[in-house]
Amino acid sequence: MTHNEVRDAFLNYFERHGHRVVRSAPLIPHGDPTLMFTNAGMNQFKNVFLGLEKRDYSTATSSQKCLRVTGKHNDFEQVGRTARHHTFFEMLGNFSFGDYFKREAIRYAWELVTEDYGLNPDQLYATVYLEDDEAYRIWEEEIGFPTERLFRLGKGDNYWSMGPTGPNGPCSELHYDMAPPEGRLRTPQEVEIGGDDAFVEIWNLVFMQFNTNEDGTTEPLPAPSVDTGAGLERIAAVKQGVISNYDTDLFMPYIEAVADLAGLDYGADNEGSVSARVIADHLRAMTFLVADGALPSNEGRGYVLRRIIRRAIRHGRLIGLTEHFLYRLCGLVAEHMQGVFPELQESRDYVARVVQSEEERFGRSFESSYRYFYEEGIEPTKASGGEIVPADVIFRAYDTFGMPLDLAVEIASEHGMTVDEAGFKELLEGQRERARASWKGSGEEKTEPVFHAILD
Repeated sequence: MTHNEVRDAFLNYFERHGHRVVRSAPLIPHGDPTLMFTNAGMNQFKNVFLGLEKRDYSTATSSQKCLRVTGKHNDFEQVGRTARHHTFFEMLGNFSFGDYFKREAIRYAWELVTEDYGLNPDQLYATVYLEDDEAYRIWEEEIGFPTERLFRLGKGDNYWSMGPTGPNGPCSELHYDMAPPEGRLRTPQEVEIGGDDAFVEIWNLVFMQFNTNEDGTTEPLPAPSVDTGAGLERIAAVKQGVISNYDTDLFMPYIEAVADLAGLDYGADNEGSVSARVIADHLRAMTFLVADGALPSNEGRGYVLRRIIRRAIRHGRLIGLTEHFLYRLCGLVAEHMQGVFPELQESRDYVARVVQSEEERFGRSFESSYRYFYEEGIEPTKASGGEIVPADVIFRAYDTFGMPLDLAVEIASEHGMTVDEAGFKELLEGQRERARASWKGSGEEKTEPVFHAILD
């Protein structure tokens, strides 16, 4: 199945079962100051789950574009190096707002993956929260799921909460084993830690049935609800018979385009292939972000976008792409995804201009920032037998030359070193304090910069 067929099969299944197909919300959340970016399918339904908003439907399904680059969902450094870490991805989901609950959610998931997707039931594993006897019974007795592949796991794996207070509840996850080890089944420990790349979680069913109050007490919700998330990239990999998401038709057009530009032999186990994957991932993220209204800047969402673009430029240079190239490839993303996200085609020229401008801006500063960081940080540290680049060097590279912290981390890592991140953050906070003091009386202190969320 192509990725479009995977997405269509999911949405069509739930539409047949009475769900409203809801268009993806933008990556930049509207009216929710708690989120920097949309990072889950349930974000646009948050107020519905909380009972603060009513809609003219009680069940829904969507394919939500998501970005995870900050906070506990920060996968930035792993992108391109693992089979499944991404900045941008699509989350398929079905939702019940007090309509159906565990029985129907589990039955829907089982029917869709085994019938519509045609996955081998013998290669599926299911997990439930260790205290959720109801979900376990439904899987075992009503679905007929074999207990040797049905595991109870703890709160860290199979329990979801919106935060310290608010709705929460147990989860049930579905995992697929693309390469079963000969002669044995996966153990609960392998399932819990993820096993190897051939063993992949494809779907998480969250049963929101409790609410935690400010005083710490927990009580049942008046209308238990369902929030699920299934990774499009992961299911596409399973259906296309590849271990890595990057080998699917969601990424290969961009990887091949980058490889052609660089004359790269992609597929070899080398750093060049890592760079091609990083660029492919970041290309999708920057195109969708700019199309949804983000602009490169030095704070907040704009800073995250700038990091993504500059990290892609850096990886381009590592494989010999010294000329501006990203802005030309953004159009490829628009062509590839416009059937589902027409806003990409509508804003195609605008996105290219924004990315090209940032490429030009970074191109002017990169050589000087790299030269400074190498000559004042890498070389002296190496010569002294040290392994940690000092905080003052990192701070000057950032403050004077515009080098993002993650880029400093990456360059240091290439030389077998780390950086003094804690010291850098202290210097950065000191600069902020001095700035606040100099702005006293201007009203600036009333606004807490979103930028904090990036470095904390």
